[in-house]
Amino acid sequence: MTQPVLGILTLYLNDAGTLEERSYYQRMTVEGRKLGLHVFVFTPQDVNVGKNRIHALFYHPETGRWVRRWTSFPHLIFDRCRIQHSHRYDELLKFRSRYNHLTFLNRPLRNKWQIHTLLSKDVRFSTYLPKTRYIGSVDDIREMLRSFPLLYLKPINGTGGRGILRIERLQGGMLHVQGRDQDRRIVPPQRMSSDKLSGYLAHWNLKDVRYIVQQGIQLKLKNGCVHDYRMLVQKNGEGRWQVTGCAGRVGAPGSITANLHGGGRAAKMDQLLEQWIGDAAKREAIKEEVAEFGASLAAYLELCCGALCELAIDLAIDKNGRIWLIEVNPKPAREVFIRAGETEVYRQAIVKPLEYALWRYKQKQHKMSAAASARTDSPRQDDEQTATKRKVTRRSAANPSPNPQAP
Repeated sequence: MTQPVLGILTLYLNDAGTLEERSYYQRMTVEGRKLGLHVFVFTPQDVNVGKNRIHALFYHPETGRWVRRWTSFPHLIFDRCRIQHSHRYDELLKFRSRYNHLTFLNRPLRNKWQIHTLLSKDVRFSTYLPKTRYIGSVDDIREMLRSFPLLYLKPINGTGGRGILRIERLQGGMLHVQGRDQDRRIVPPQRMSSDKLSGYLAHWNLKDVRYIVQQGIQLKLKNGCVHDYRMLVQKNGEGRWQVTGCAGRVGAPGSITANLHGGGRAAKMDQLLEQWIGDAAKREAIKEEVAEFGASLAAYLELCCGALCELAIDLAIDKNGRIWLIEVNPKPAREVFIRAGETEVYRQAIVKPLEYALWRYKQKQHKMSAAASARTDSPRQDDEQTATKRKVTRRSAANPSPNPQAP
């Protein structure tokens, strides 16, 4: 049998060909070999459409070097491409359209607003959603401030904490505004009156970038840092959704988010939850609910949006133990687990997409084999049916009916 091949589809970060997540792809290559799965990395720019070949990158663990060579298209594609505002992303959209017939482990997920709209329609998930509105004008933000003292403004296609603003309504009506710009740099906090908000937000280009405003959850620890939890849900080697792990994240001092890329640190879920919720039985109930929610959410989004193989689900847990969905990330990093000291969870987070890829490959081979058998059996059945008809015809000719009808 031909060794199955997995192509990891990614994007260069710039025109110099800088590759993101290189160490992760190296680990996938090593673990793939152990499973009998060949792995290479490529971008849409590496594809020769006319020759139907890929100038791909192959990692060689023996030398620790990456080597580029021409190869055929893989049996399966693992899409790791994140949104960019570049010509490279335009090429990705063309690639996805041109090669839509190939076997992708995962398809693009929708933006934050579309996902919120989907989940709000199902009672299993709607209770986990903070109140959220699409921002058409600053009036939408002002109206939300009347109902909630704390708000978060997020780009609907943003990742990694970029471009997020936090607005808190203080006693007396003043607003406290802080955030991170598109380069994740902390924006100095400011106090302002409500009538100054429009002028301040004009620099954030809310209409062109497209933002949502969301009810904020109070998540500050005793040290003043915000915290949340990242849960990784993945398809396993039997094609079923499974929670791989959940770890805590604590934001950097002065940060409005807990993202690791923004200077946050990782912690084991049990340790962080113990600081937040004193009742041990309540903590266990929360963890059980989190796991059940994660697997159900992933299955529902796959049903609505198309093939998926993993999701990072960012969660907030308030002081009462209520679970809130912050956002869903279809192209998750998994460093939070290694930084939290969860080495086996980190290894599983790398291996599971590979095991799932092998399962998909075997399913595909089985279907192809069944189709080939059906095509082989079909002519034989046709021949048997033809022979039967001939025998009947010969018998009819030799034994005419005793009571033929008159013409």
